[in-house]
Parts: sequence; structure tokens; C-alpha cells
Amino acid sequence: MAGVSTFRTSLIRGALGAVSGLVSAYTALAVAELVASLVRPRAGPVTVVGGAAIDRTPAALKDYAIRTFGENDKLVLQFGILSVLGLFAAALGIASLRYRRCGAAGVLLFGVVGAAAALTRPDAQGPVDALPSLAGAAVSAAVLHYLSGEPVSRAAPVLSTRGPGSGPSRRGFLLAASVAAVAATGAGAVGRALTGRRGEGAAASRAAVRLPAPASPAPVLPASVQLKVADISAFTTANEDFYRVDTAQVVPKVDAGTWRLKIHGKGVARPRTYTYQELLGRPLIERDITLTCVSNEVGGPYVGHARWLGVRLADLLDECGVKPPSNGGPADQLVARSVDGMTLGSPVEDLMDGRDAMLAVGMNGQPLPFDHGFPVRMVVPGLYGYVSACKWIEDVELTTFDSYDAYWVKRAWSRRGPIKTQARIDTPKPFARPAAGTVAVAGVAWAQHRGIARVEVRIDDGAWQDADLATQAGADTWRQWSYPWKSAPGGHTLTVRATDGTGQVQTEERTRTIPDGASGWHSVFVTTG
Repeated sequence: MAGVSTFRTSLIRGALGAVSGLVSAYTALAVAELVASLVRPRAGPVTVVGGAAIDRTPAALKDYAIRTFGENDKLVLQFGILSVLGLFAAALGIASLRYRRCGAAGVLLFGVVGAAAALTRPDAQGPVDALPSLAGAAVSAAVLHYLSGEPVSRAAPVLSTRGPGSGPSRRGFLLAASVAAVAATGAGAVGRALTGRRGEGAAASRAAVRLPAPASPAPVLPASVQLKVADISAFTTANEDFYRVDTAQVVPKVDAGTWRLKIHGKGVARPRTYTYQELLGRPLIERDITLTCVSNEVGGPYVGHARWLGVRLADLLDECGVKPPSNGGPADQLVARSVDGMTLGSPVEDLMDGRDAMLAVGMNGQPLPFDHGFPVRMVVPGLYGYVSACKWIEDVELTTFDSYDAYWVKRAWSRRGPIKTQARIDTPKPFARPAAGTVAVAGVAWAQHRGIARVEVRIDDGAWQDADLATQAGADTWRQWSYPWKSAPGGHTLTVRATDGTGQVQTEERTRTIPDGASGWHSVFVTTG
């Protein structure tokens, strides 16, 4: 019985130690959130550690996360960070039962890691960014040091009475832990409220925007760009449904009234800084442009179409005295920087070759959503987003590819990212079981800045058959297609391929998304009966 009692006592002590560690970690996060709300919300420890983890994740693993978790990849990362933190905190709490000071020291060390991550972020704004992690760790260490003395009553193994030199009873421990948890909850709530208030100015500035009419409006889209086929993608993707792939742990909330864009660098004869209102006051162009993410697998979802409103980027560059390399300009790369420190590098030649590259301010008739770059982002038809679609842009620097590698290039992606010709089957879905007879096979194809001239469908190993094409809205947009398949009962493989406006047939060669986008034919297997 004595052995059972000792085991029971050890188990209770360990559980209370783990609880003390978890409470201290919760306190650390709450205090850090409160301090971050006063200093800079993006300096919170979970955000900066998550950003550091993304920066150091191998490209293949990062691509796997996007492919597997989609737009929830950041949520999964944050859950993973919190899970690791919880396990670490519980272990520290148990260890502090025997080594009380070492437990507190471990918490402080964790705070130092968070501070170091904050100071090394691309958008770091100096020592102040370390304050949330350090403040949270300091308070957490004090809480752990106090709570670890509560259950450590060697003179009272049942933890219910005080003995000489012992800490308070188990009831006292639970009371202290509860007080700490409630106080932390209050601090976190205040921090979230303050952070929300900081974003109210940005939200108000967006709500006040009245987009001017474009000087060069997009043509009216004929109804025939949208085929009347069930389950095919809508030609225009609603803002709330548009894919989002970026590294921002916290979506930047930028006040349009204080936003500035600086254009400078190699070959910039007249550096300029523009305000948001100055951009709105310029002649704006409106264009239908389909965007594609380089992480899009064959048949994947990371492609969408919108009507964009913005300032022609080539006009701004010309105003600043920039010349493309083909005209003697010394810079062949434009590096766009976001407010969160992200860098994307675009070929200057492509931006100034006559295509509708723009600094967009509007998306589908509305000011840009925060998720998609408000107040201003880049949109460049024909280039994958990782080399062109800088959201929350605030700086444009002209340089060369030889002298600077942007964020994704440092992580094994190619320097130039022309979009590859692709076709996707939207319906029927993989492993569908349509009734035998005429089955509508349909989907979309894209080859931005070249257009789609032809789409073909193959059933099993048969001959390629021409699909019917919707009206082409423009060379920079995707194009819908359909094929009436007279099916026979049984299992069948449906395959699609496209030909772009230059006559180039989509390649069968299957490649990964890394380093310059996926290629290959999209196929689905269905069973008719």
C-alpha cells in the first residue's frame, strides 16, 4: 500500500507540475499579446516564430504544406507551434518540481528565442520588437517559479497540508493557478481589443475609398465566356473565394492615408514616392486578368480570375526614368517589397513590354480586400505570383538578378516565372459515378499573355477530340471548355490538354511545382453505369 500511495503522490505532483507549466505558458502568450498590441501586433511570439519557421522550411516541405492544407497551412503551423510550446511548458513545469530555478530559466530561454526571431524578421523595426517575447517570458518565469513551489511539499506528500518549509496546500496551488489563468485571460482580451482598435483606422480608410472610373475600362464580358455546364468554375472568381497563398501569419492592416510607395534604385533617374491618393488621381486601367500560383499542382485550385483596377506600372517606371534592358536600362530586375518584409523579383523587360502590368487598387469593383493586398498590390499577367504579385507593396527597387535574390529564389525557386499552359477538368470529379450516356466533361484552361487556342479531350487511350470553347475574353484570362462524352458503362480515364495562342501544345511531361511550376496533363478516373 505504501508503494501505491507513493506512486499516487508522484503522479499528482507530476500532474500539478505540468499544470503549472501550462499556466505559465498561457500567461506568457497573453502578456506577450498585450505588449504586442501596444508595440506592434506582428511582433507577437507566435507570429514571429511562425514566420521564422516558414523562412527556414525547405521548399519541398513548404510546397507539401500548401498542397495538403491549402489556405489552412498557417493555421496548421500555428497549431503546431502552440502544441510544441504546450509540451515544452508541461515538461518544464514537471522539471521545476525538482529544479525550481532551472524551470524558470527555461522559460526565459524560450523568451530569448522568440525575441531573436522577432529581431531577425525582414520587417523588424528594432529592439522594440523583442519586448513582447521578453515581457511574456519574464512574467511567465515568475508565475512558474511561484507555482512550482506550491505543490512541492516534501513534508506533506499528500499536498493537502502545510509542513515546515513547505509551500501552500493543493487548494492553495489550484487557487493561485486559477488566479494566474484568469489574469492572463484578461490580459489577452485587452491585447486583442487593442490590436483590433489599431486595425480600425485601416478598416476605416478602406471603407472611405471611392474608386474612380477607369480611364481605360475593360470591355464588357459577353455572356458566352461562361458555359452553361453544372460544376464548372465561375468565369469571375468572387473576392471571398479567390485563392490566397502567402507567408503572412497576420494579414497586414495598412492605413491608406499613411501608405507610401517608394520607387528607387539602379537606373532610376528620378526617384519618387507616391501616396495612395496620388495613385487614385492618375489614369487607371481596368483589365480582366487570371492569376495562378506557382504552387498549383496539375489540376489544382490555386488559380482564379478577377477584374483588376490600377495604375499601369510601366507608366510609373517611365516617369521615374527607368528604361528596360532592351532599351539600354542597367536594371533587369524589379524587387517589390511588402510591408511585412516579403520580397518578390520581376523581370523589368516583362513589366515594360506592353502587357497590362499594374499596381492594382481594385478587385472586382471593390477596393482590394486586406487578404489580397489593400491598399495596393502588383498584378502582372503571364507571370506566376511568386515573381510578380506583391501584396501590401510599399517599396520598388530597381536592381539586377546577378546582385540580388528575392525571397523565393533563395529557397530554390527559379528567378523568372512565366506561367505554363495548363488545362483542368472541373467536372466530372475524380472517382465520380455518372450515369452512362452523354456526360458533360468540362473545365478551364489558361496560358496568360498567350491565350488558349484549342483544348482536346482523350478518353482512355483513344484519339484526341476537340472540345467546344467558350468565348476568349482575352489573352490574359482563362478560357472555359466542354466536351459531350458519349460514355459506355465501366471505368474510364479522362485526360485534357490545351494549346496556347502561339501554337504550343501543353507538354505531357509531369514535373513538380518546384522550381518553376507544375506541368503535365490533368486526368480523372470515373466509373459510368
